[in-house]
Amino acid sequence: MSIRFYNCRLLTMEDTEVKWGELHTDGNRISYIGTEENAPTDVKFEREIDLNGNLVMPSFKNAHTHSAMTFLRSYADDLPLNDWLFKQVFPMEAKLTGEDIYLLSKLAFAEYLTSGITACFDMYFEPDFMAKASEETGIRTIMCGSIAGNAEECDAALEKLDILYNKFKDRSEFVSYRLGFHAEYTTDISIMKGVAEMSKKYKAPVYTHNSETASEVKGCIERHGMTPTALMDSLGMFEYGGGGFHCVHMSERDMEIFRRRGLWAVTNPGSNSKLASGIAPLCRMAEKGINLSIGTDGPASNNALDMFREMYLATVLQKLDRDDAAAMPADKVLEMATKGGALTMGLEDCDVLAEGKKADLIVIDLNKPNMQPLNNIAKNIVYSGSKSNVLMTMCAGKILYENGEFSTIDTEKVYAEANKAIERMKAE
Repeated sequence: MSIRFYNCRLLTMEDTEVKWGELHTDGNRISYIGTEENAPTDVKFEREIDLNGNLVMPSFKNAHTHSAMTFLRSYADDLPLNDWLFKQVFPMEAKLTGEDIYLLSKLAFAEYLTSGITACFDMYFEPDFMAKASEETGIRTIMCGSIAGNAEECDAALEKLDILYNKFKDRSEFVSYRLGFHAEYTTDISIMKGVAEMSKKYKAPVYTHNSETASEVKGCIERHGMTPTALMDSLGMFEYGGGGFHCVHMSERDMEIFRRRGLWAVTNPGSNSKLASGIAPLCRMAEKGINLSIGTDGPASNNALDMFREMYLATVLQKLDRDDAAAMPADKVLEMATKGGALTMGLEDCDVLAEGKKADLIVIDLNKPNMQPLNNIAKNIVYSGSKSNVLMTMCAGKILYENGEFSTIDTEKVYAEANKAIERMKAE
């Protein structure tokens, strides 16, 4: 759809300077971005939108999540991580069907859209159903391998990962796949060695949960004599890049491996705070030049899928941890939530607003009390912004959410059917 946004402010995220101008889309890409004076005048648009000074910027990219875990939102709260995971989450997950995951993913996608998120890096089950939900909604889902298991399950787990990678890696505009496994503490060394070999075979990056808790790191050292990051690097797992989700308890050696390998550290401050896992050393990683991005984690451990809250926590927790109000400035965090997330997932065409890039963008309402005065718009978004400021969310040139309405999701139906599925699981 060809759309002209005019009388607007533009934040491209190539830098954080806000400029006046207009932006045009043609199909799923940006065909023009610049001043009104230089805009082409011979184009016929299907829609022209006067934004009255509001802001157009790249959409947020959720670089780590488990979307379908919406069914466990507020179900098993206020528990330590291991009790939460092994006693509550895993038993309930065993009751999920593919149709459940399809519905529950759509519920998460609706929440993403209200938060200006157009892409998620998702680790969960039943990828066929997740792909269906993503393609019907028009949101980008990059699925990450989640295999785990003991030595006896090695061959079956690796075969599954290989099949899924080849089936989904180039599925569609909205669905792709990355190599990955759940975590060191749930995955036998034989499986991890196999993932490393698969990475070399396909020249593909690998992603996994990494150093989320102190006990996880301690256990890995007891099992293997080194941290999870050092272990995976010793297996040759990161020759083609990749990254880790959480990265809370990182040693200097771990961070040096991330820097040298060009890995992405995906922080999840909401989840890590709620589960008392700790505060990731984002400032130290940034000082070393490590690639950083932000994810919500799943709605069972957060419990919101709200990028505004994650951005706020990402910066203020660093200030508190370092006893330094200048730590982790807002413009860096905004970059992590937009450009950083896109590049983590391999979405190089969706990182910034520029001609030829995919039209994955949002409109932020600046005419709200929490955005005034406009001393610094980028800082306003991080420090005082909220989902209430998202007027529109567009992915691949299609408006999916506008003024509180969804164009591709029947939310009433999704709510009703999701609740019905959850009641069934509780009764089983």
